[in-house]
Amino acid sequence: MSATGSGRPKRGPGMTEVARAAGVSQKTVSRVVNGEPHVSPEVRDRVLRAVQELGYRPNNAARALLLGRYRRIGVVSLGSALYGPATLLLALERAMHRAGYSFTLAGTLEGQPVQVAVEALLEQGVDGIVLSEPIDDGTPLRLSADVPVVSLGTGVEAGQGAGAVVVDADGCAAAREATEHLLSLGHRTVWHIPGPHDWGAARDRARGWREALAAAGAPEPPLPAEGDWTPASGYAAGRQLAQLSDVTAVFAANDDMAIGALRAFADAGLSAPGDVSVVGFDDIPAAAYLSPPLTTVRQNFPAVADRAVDVLIAMIEGSPVPPEHTHIATELTIRASSGPARRSAPSLR
Repeated sequence: MSATGSGRPKRGPGMTEVARAAGVSQKTVSRVVNGEPHVSPEVRDRVLRAVQELGYRPNNAARALLLGRYRRIGVVSLGSALYGPATLLLALERAMHRAGYSFTLAGTLEGQPVQVAVEALLEQGVDGIVLSEPIDDGTPLRLSADVPVVSLGTGVEAGQGAGAVVVDADGCAAAREATEHLLSLGHRTVWHIPGPHDWGAARDRARGWREALAAAGAPEPPLPAEGDWTPASGYAAGRQLAQLSDVTAVFAANDDMAIGALRAFADAGLSAPGDVSVVGFDDIPAAAYLSPPLTTVRQNFPAVADRAVDVLIAMIEGSPVPPEHTHIATELTIRASSGPARRSAPSLR
């Protein structure tokens, strides 16, 4: 935007200038810009040529008043650099752009209520909100929002009749599969390195682990210190487990903690999978290139994002929507870090 001699910004061409250049009414320009019917091809081409020649850009606020929509979706996010949240955020942005919606982000600061971020988005003007906030207390989150909400894991009560749907990967089922894989290799039980309890994903994975052990009649061993998703916390838990002679299989709640545990086992003189089998969760890009390559659960972040955006747009447009909770399938990727239990493994103490 250029400036005038008085220092005030010079206003760009408006709908009036486009209408004058195309020889049509402002209403006709509005119909063309907003893709409405009842405009002849010849008139539409004339208006679009004038738009291009003048460099006209529709005013989003005026467009929202006219159509009742902003063509913008807000995302509430923890703002974490961890692989899962960061990858999901990028996938959401790409899915929204493909759908013709712009993307605006509101981060939640430590200890800040999610509602504060929701209010910030509503003030900017959004048609719907995606809640990508992984920290919760296990109860439905009550929000005040007059637009549809799709949550990527946390149960939500949106209020004011706006409606809310949950779309996520089925972490509980994925953890069951990972644990069952280790049990099928002959391990008497499977130890677990948990993520932080205030993350819904960590609770889901711990629950799936417990369910698999119970279904197999395997003993449930005590948990080591709770991890925080980092390799350092996985290393600390791995050092604890390496001191126990009956540990032959470990399922870590994410790949970074699995990597830390592998290093701790190696430092203790234990090999994987000869002495201890290790399975992670996420399938980070480095997982296939470790030594040994890591068996892990692959999350399909693009599929979660695509489904979430599709559901939200259907809610925005008043189209039929799926049930209140939709799970996206995961995939167990078996590599060399998991193998048969060693024959000399003693019974669980």
